[in-house]
Amino acid sequence: MPKDAVKNSHKKSSVRPKKYLGQHFLKDEAIAEKIAGTLSFENYRKVLEIGPGTGILTKYLLLKDIDLVAMDVDSESIQYLGQKFAQDQKNNDFTIVGADFLKHDLKELFNDQQFAIIGNFPYNISSQIVFKTLQIRSQVPEFSGMFQKEVAQRICAKEGSKTYGILSVLTQAYYNAEYLFTVPPHVFHPPPKVESGVIRLTRKNPYHLECNEALFQRVVKTAFNQRRKTLRNSLKSLGLSDYLKEDAIFDRRPEQLSVADFTALVKKIGNDSV
Repeated sequence: MPKDAVKNSHKKSSVRPKKYLGQHFLKDEAIAEKIAGTLSFENYRKVLEIGPGTGILTKYLLLKDIDLVAMDVDSESIQYLGQKFAQDQKNNDFTIVGADFLKHDLKELFNDQQFAIIGNFPYNISSQIVFKTLQIRSQVPEFSGMFQKEVAQRICAKEGSKTYGILSVLTQAYYNAEYLFTVPPHVFHPPPKVESGVIRLTRKNPYHLECNEALFQRVVKTAFNQRRKTLRNSLKSLGLSDYLKEDAIFDRRPEQLSVADFTALVKKIGNDSV
């Protein structure tokens, strides 16, 4: 889409925001353009936009030299986007898909190719979107978008913070997480009751851990489920030996451990069970 056509592409939306889908439609053009610029578009050409809604972010993404897939579960939104971007769909670099990101097999769209993820994510499934991204991280080098501010801060929180938890550790095990900027409620329709935050995740290299990754997830989740207890007490269910629990790391609480600390801990636990 030519840049001078962006303004002309806007028409009044007939899509109603649906509470059960967690929809709050962004209406600020400058913020939409800023979010579209958060991806580097390096070493990949394909981009998946989740929850395009009325297409305010979509039209700025269409200015980029990328292959864009816009995916929404809302049939009303899909119909509207199809009409709004009918001309763009004639090209081979833009596709609109009516599907649930959490359930859809993305191999059907991208095969084994690399693709980035971006979106103004529905607040009610935003954490689940991150967890699915972690599962397919081998194909997702970059991820950016808007969350409820509290969730965005939690994803990017560092050890020692009260908001540091399962989502923080599992995300930062594989991605560098950056909190980019805050978005006020009044730029949405309808306005949410909270502020929003835009983040960017950049995949680490390598994007695997030097420990048993299934055990890593189990240890992190078990530890934070009783986050006020020391690891010696919160990890009792793992059946660790008394000898191992004498290690000083078990005197600490989970929010005091970095990703590297958790990796080292999992290695010790793995060796203990051998």
